[in-house]
Amino acid sequence: MAPWKLPLVVAAIAVPIVGGFRVGGPGLGVAIGALAVLALLVFAARQRPREPIGVAPGEDARHTLIVVTCSIEEPDAVATIVREARLGGADGSADVRVLAPANIGFLDRWASDVAGARQQAQEKLVAAVAALAKAGVVAEGRVGDEDVVQAVEDQLQSYPADEVVLVSEAGAGVKDEDAARELGSRLRADFHHVALPQPESASGGNGPQS
Repeated sequence: MAPWKLPLVVAAIAVPIVGGFRVGGPGLGVAIGALAVLALLVFAARQRPREPIGVAPGEDARHTLIVVTCSIEEPDAVATIVREARLGGADGSADVRVLAPANIGFLDRWASDVAGARQQAQEKLVAAVAALAKAGVVAEGRVGDEDVVQAVEDQLQSYPADEVVLVSEAGAGVKDEDAARELGSRLRADFHHVALPQPESASGGNGPQS
């Protein structure tokens, strides 16, 4: 934080509290103080460091990190990933790790109940690793943080990936798009975003009309 911002933060907390005590007494002052602290915590949580992530690609064997936020069991989806990550043919000699961020819902997070989300991520991970194995790509798997960027950053502390491939479902929402933009701007490794088409059964169609 820039030095000149600290006095502004202190003033933003102190002034409403003092005003609340003077206008409405201790009750209002304490309530305003609690809201000010809550707002400060939310602001601080959103201030993600923007330093580069990972290490620069080296001359050793390729290490590819595939981040999946959707199912990749379909053969066409797997073929797309293998092609985009250059895992087939002469380019296929790479160490591969698959990362599945746990998608934790608001209520689960509030109740500190993350077991269900991690179980779903584990199932998605097992299916993805098995699908890649059928395509001739041997990979290990990890479940990661619900925040895609944070999950990638955590993995790169121990896994020296020189290529990161984010696999999401086309039209899934702004969360994956925001993650793709941030990873693209911060990663030292090569980065690709693969947006798979939605399965026909989930596209909202009602089948052929008579």
